Amino acid sequence: MDLVRTATDAGVTTVTLDSPANRNALSTPLMTELLEALSAALTDPAVRVVVLSHTGPVFCSGADLKETAEARAAGRVPAEKLADVLAALWEFPKPVVCRVAGPARAGGLGLIAAADIAVCVHEATFAFSEVRLGVIPAVISATVLPRLAPRAAADLYLTGDVFDGPRAQEVGLVTKSVSAEGLDATVAAYCDALVRGGPLALAGAKQLLRRTPGPSIRADLADLAERSGGYFRSAEGVEGVTAFREKRPAAWVPLGTR
Repeated sequence: MDLVRTATDAGVTTVTLDSPANRNALSTPLMTELLEALSAALTDPAVRVVVLSHTGPVFCSGADLKETAEARAAGRVPAEKLADVLAALWEFPKPVVCRVAGPARAGGLGLIAAADIAVCVHEATFAFSEVRLGVIPAVISATVLPRLAPRAAADLYLTGDVFDGPRAQEVGLVTKSVSAEGLDATVAAYCDALVRGGPLALAGAKQLLRRTPGPSIRADLADLAERSGGYFRSAEGVEGVTAFREKRPAAWVPLGTR
């Protein structure tokens, strides 16, 4: 059985974790299929936005502890595959929206943090439960710590306490916490907004969000001015400005959302 399913509509590909029997745990087979789904979405020009969703009541329970125990007995731990997944999500040039309708733990929080936008329900619960298992949230720190306020990170990492959707929004783990009834509408609204952006411009904006500032303000501004000019002179930039002046949708906006 497939552990990850995909479906595309109007420029939006939904990648669904579909292993509810083990609470969508991050097993090697699931992560392998997730990487394959992301690779397919990356190379398909019709895909403008990726939504990461799930079946079952749990978004993701973190590492597959059964598999981890078996791997540890063989002298290895399957953390490298999770590193590959988080890197693929973090570096993905197209916008990624995470839809969280239930609890997430440990590695599942790394997936949420790696997305550009994350929407959860108020009732969803979260926890960095690693310390209570005698381990640390090492790999997921690459995506989680840039999102969290330092004091909140210390609180949640060290206590392992469970927190809810509004708290997740407060500390920066998710973009928005909403009612269960409003989850899909909120995700759809984000997707509708995202597909209206130019594909190259969206990729460039994502690079800005992860950019390291230059050695001085003047060097920084020179680099940014060069980038800005390049986009204004590009075919995409010319089309976008022309469409705005002509009061019509740009050519890249999917027909289903015009």
